Amino acid sequence: MLFSSIVFLFTFLPVVLILYYVLPAACRNPVLLLASLVFYAWGEPVYIFLMILSILFNYISGLDIARNLENKKKAKRSLVFNIIVNIAILGFFKYEGFVLDTINHVFPVHIKYHALALPIGISFYTFQIMSYIIDVYRGKVKVQKNLLNFALYVTMFPQLIAGPIVQYADIDEQLTHRRHSIGKFGDGCMFFIRGLAKKVLLANTSGMIFTEVTGLSKGNVSVLTAWLGAFAYMFQIYFDFSGYSDMAIGLGKMFGFELCVNFNYPYVSKSITEFWRRWHISLSSWFRDYVYIPLGGNRVSAARHIFNLLVVWLLTGLWHGAAWNFVVWGLYYGVILIIEKYLLAPVLEKIPGIFSHIYSIFLIVIGWVLFFSSSLGQALEYMKVMFGVGAHGIVDQESLYLLTTNLVLWLMLAIGSTRYVHVRYEHRMRSRRWNTTMINGVVYVILFVVSIAYLVTETYNPFLYFRF
Repeated sequence: MLFSSIVFLFTFLPVVLILYYVLPAACRNPVLLLASLVFYAWGEPVYIFLMILSILFNYISGLDIARNLENKKKAKRSLVFNIIVNIAILGFFKYEGFVLDTINHVFPVHIKYHALALPIGISFYTFQIMSYIIDVYRGKVKVQKNLLNFALYVTMFPQLIAGPIVQYADIDEQLTHRRHSIGKFGDGCMFFIRGLAKKVLLANTSGMIFTEVTGLSKGNVSVLTAWLGAFAYMFQIYFDFSGYSDMAIGLGKMFGFELCVNFNYPYVSKSITEFWRRWHISLSSWFRDYVYIPLGGNRVSAARHIFNLLVVWLLTGLWHGAAWNFVVWGLYYGVILIIEKYLLAPVLEKIPGIFSHIYSIFLIVIGWVLFFSSSLGQALEYMKVMFGVGAHGIVDQESLYLLTTNLVLWLMLAIGSTRYVHVRYEHRMRSRRWNTTMINGVVYVILFVVSIAYLVTETYNPFLYFRF
């Protein structure tokens, strides 16, 4: 089930909200858990059993580790076993085909396998579960003895499918004690509508440009057209993913939860280092806390630090997808971050901001080409056209048409990915005047109505990060 679907907006969500607030407070967590299981089963009826088994296994593992904390050897053995099982499940569903295809390609063998559909959101909820297990072992959080509360942490539908990745330490207290208010509910509605508009009005529309460009036959794509297609995807994935995150945060507020911010205007960055502090913050935080720091972080020799960064970014690439272009995408950013750390940082600080910003956007766009391509070879072919090799000229009628007919959209995408609109909104909200409140309310109602109008004409509009 999609947040941006008529069924969710006008049936599922209203029913869940009514039950949540009408029934006694003791029923709120059971209502949310049942709703989350129905939400997941709606799109993955078979894999709901995999999720339930994962919940039971990790709940018991957490109890076992907590019971053996005084005996570190036993606790560590339980931790290692748990991590192996969780990674094995994720690896089987996500990487089996990739590994066997690679073996078949490299060696003179032909191992047959049956391709399985990837369980939606498995990368996200697996990482959430592992954060809980590791933090129990570290003594950072107390073991959750209430199975229902643990199951709710794993399955909570606002962020189940595509994050943000919620570490257990950030939500432990909220599972039993959280604040509900009309003001918080209203904030949640505004976050949700803002995310819905990002997804439906901006991401889907820029996605149409990207689809049009990538649908052109080989040899009919000019340099400008290729760049416009890459920019369209750059905006599509930002507004799609940040829109989902805003909707998740908004839904969390409606049910009393405070979820972490996942995006902080990444396209205003003046370095790739800054970009990854602003993009998919919850994933970066997870790899920092559970991979980078345990490897030694930056408190090691330069050689070891470089190794640590490469390991983290290799895993980051693999987390996003089981294909060589994702591996190269991860290492691409790892190498750039190493170069910035040891060579470019002083230069980027000194040069005018406009140049460091252009530098960052250029590298980000190239990175998205690696990301959206179906293979490494296809990514290289697309990049060749971007730099004039095999292109249909520098500029052609197609590129001028895409540029001029979508000029307003391009401006909206560029401005919408900066702080400008948000800062103006915050300034208006702080005024607390009745007329300002009314205007804000009207603006959000219009955004919601227009978004619904767009949804009625669309048949299917999945979020890009669902495939991870």
